[in-house]
Amino acid sequence: MRTSNPTLNDRVFSSAPAAHGGAVMTLQGAVNKTMILSLLLVISAGASWQLVQTNPALANMLLLGSGIIGFLLVLTSSFKPTWSPVIAPVYGLVEGVFVGVISARYAALYNGIVLQAALLTLGILFALLFAYQSRLIKATENFKLGIVAATGGIFIVYLVSMVLGFFGVQIPLIHENGIVGIGFSLVVVVIAALNLVLDFDFIESGVENGAPKYLEWQAALGLLVTVVWLYIELLRLLSKLRRD
Repeated sequence: MRTSNPTLNDRVFSSAPAAHGGAVMTLQGAVNKTMILSLLLVISAGASWQLVQTNPALANMLLLGSGIIGFLLVLTSSFKPTWSPVIAPVYGLVEGVFVGVISARYAALYNGIVLQAALLTLGILFALLFAYQSRLIKATENFKLGIVAATGGIFIVYLVSMVLGFFGVQIPLIHENGIVGIGFSLVVVVIAALNLVLDFDFIESGVENGAPKYLEWQAALGLLVTVVWLYIELLRLLSKLRRD
């Protein structure tokens, strides 16, 4: 199964022991776990938002700490999917801190941008879910290959940009509000959104193949990773559109 999401890939299925007549993954179970993680994220995001408003000095520390811990949790879960029932809820809380701080920063600059990004994220999520269920979009091998390649390219651009940033150098145009910058953000938003299709395909394949029950948490974690990425990219796009 080809997917750019590190938590939902071939290694997850190959390392998962067969259910052997025990509890198996179900669609409703994956949905329930996703709702639980989403609730944890929203609660954590709200708390961190309030915290940085009362104590702005904590913002950078919380952002860096939650980002590093969240990345390590995702990496660990991709190699140890059996730990996902524990890792996934912790990730929901940690990533909520990251989302809350980011959202507070954008909200301070652009009134209403957080609500706009959140509504767009939900709209895209349900639109693509409908398109996938009705087979308007099919996760063919070529489709998966294209999305994985595009996601890898975006990751490389962001990684290079981050490294150059340590030396005070910035990749020109893509972070600005000109045609190139807005166009780049649009492309990234589309790729992030299409990664949802790969997540849906993982869940469907897990259910059809009778995957172990704990992979419901892994599926929920992977879906949350993609949704958060999409939300942050929408914040970036909307901020570019609103800059003077």
